[in-house]
Amino acid sequence: MKTKLVIATHNKGKISEIKNLLKPFKLNIFSATDFDISAPKETGKTFIENSIIKAKAVSKKSGHIALADDSGLCINALNGSPGILSARWAGKSKNFTIAIHKIEKELLKVSATSKRSRRAHFCCALSLAYPTGRILSFEGKVYGHLNFPAVGNNGFGYDPIFIPDGYKKTFGEMNFLYKERISHRQIAFNKLKNYLIKI
Repeated sequence: MKTKLVIATHNKGKISEIKNLLKPFKLNIFSATDFDISAPKETGKTFIENSIIKAKAVSKKSGHIALADDSGLCINALNGSPGILSARWAGKSKNFTIAIHKIEKELLKVSATSKRSRRAHFCCALSLAYPTGRILSFEGKVYGHLNFPAVGNNGFGYDPIFIPDGYKKTFGEMNFLYKERISHRQIAFNKLKNYLIKI
């Protein structure tokens, strides 16, 4: 009998992506939508705290193991911002063009003109919550620097301004499948997979 896993999201694209990533495992995957569970308020101060809040809420209401993620962009010169507020910087309409302009404007305020001062990293936190109360978290990070103006139509969010270390192209210019192989999300999922292999 397959283990039931509920993904703590209503995002169809994310559900499809996670199902694909976890395909090799014997899991019967559902989403928060299947159980009519609304998203809880994200009151954590870190990506891991927010992923735990979401996973615990869905596990408690569904009665099954739940998986949640939280991710964002952290910029050194802006003291880690936008960080856990990465999505909120894009506004209710999720317009990341607005968010990217905001970042550029904020960097100019702190005279962040060199590559060194534009250092940044993407972070993805994954949390598994069991009905028993057990919590497991996994984190992935990819480091690089910001580039303006934004370049590339692939990916999403802040991808068009982020160039990972060792590369000359932004995530937005990279083939999406290639980018996903080196992304913060993939690093976190690799850690999750290593755990799942052992159980």
